Amino acid sequence: MRHLTTRQFIAAAASVAALALVGPAQAQSPIVIKFSHVVAPNTPKGQGADKFKELAEKYTNGKVKVEVYPNSQLYKDKEEVEALQLGAVQMLAPSLAKFGPLGVKEFEVFDLPYILPDKAALQRITTGPIGKGLLAKLEPKGIKGLAYWDNGFKIMTSNKPMHKVADFQGMKLRIQSSKVLEAQMRALGAIPQVLAFSEVYQAMQTGVVDGNENTPSNVYTQKMHEVQKHMTLSNHGYIGYAVIVNKKFWDGLPADVKPQVEKAMDEATAYANGLSQKENDDAIVAMKKAGTTTFYELKPEERAEWMKAMEPVTADMASRVGKQLIADFQKEANAKTN
Repeated sequence: MRHLTTRQFIAAAASVAALALVGPAQAQSPIVIKFSHVVAPNTPKGQGADKFKELAEKYTNGKVKVEVYPNSQLYKDKEEVEALQLGAVQMLAPSLAKFGPLGVKEFEVFDLPYILPDKAALQRITTGPIGKGLLAKLEPKGIKGLAYWDNGFKIMTSNKPMHKVADFQGMKLRIQSSKVLEAQMRALGAIPQVLAFSEVYQAMQTGVVDGNENTPSNVYTQKMHEVQKHMTLSNHGYIGYAVIVNKKFWDGLPADVKPQVEKAMDEATAYANGLSQKENDDAIVAMKKAGTTTFYELKPEERAEWMKAMEPVTADMASRVGKQLIADFQKEANAKTN
């Protein structure tokens, strides 16, 4: 029997999905939105997806059916965006770092170390012209950007303390596929390892990687604290998501359905973003209670050392991400509100 490649498998799934939309029962059949994601259901993203399902089905009176597939049940990190483009799934909420490999490198501005001082700055960016302009850049790729979902600021985890920059020397740290994150780890003296999110726990358990950077809720729900002895509360970077949909599918939604789906997305977005800080705070409390991990808060001079070590990353990535975009982003992020 001939084995299908990943792309062939996704294309076959897309063909089956397309066939499901035609036929004499089309008018009566609900419109199915397959919403795939790579994290656990009890994360902010997972709960946001479930809330969207609940609201979309409610507001459309059952004309839309949302099928949520968490924990990489359908596709892993590298496969999911291609699956969306081919129509095998209709909706995703990938991390913003995923759009660099797709060719929309401007999204990697969110990966730059210490570029976002706080959540208020994030809100100004994502709801303003910069955030909307970035989502518009996805349309030539067959993707419609609907919303930004928050996760939070990242911590560092490993099996040895990471307080000073020298502590990173030679450590194998898992990252998402991102040239910015790769440069960040190299600036610290670590060896970046690109790995699918679903494979990180086992890689830590077997020593394939020494540690990683992620948000507390992701670390906790993937049980990484069971195989990582040390965590540094560094808040050195940010993880967020863009909820995206296959553009052809979105443009084809009936006029009496799309506004209700948009309303459901707006409310699910507010819900998911409201959860993220609490989920991260609760995750830290739960991991401390588990007693398997030592937590460390950076001292001001250590934080300054980390910032200095990673400072060249922003300048080095200007030609890739866009010098003007970085300048605009920093100006908006650091703007003083009345």
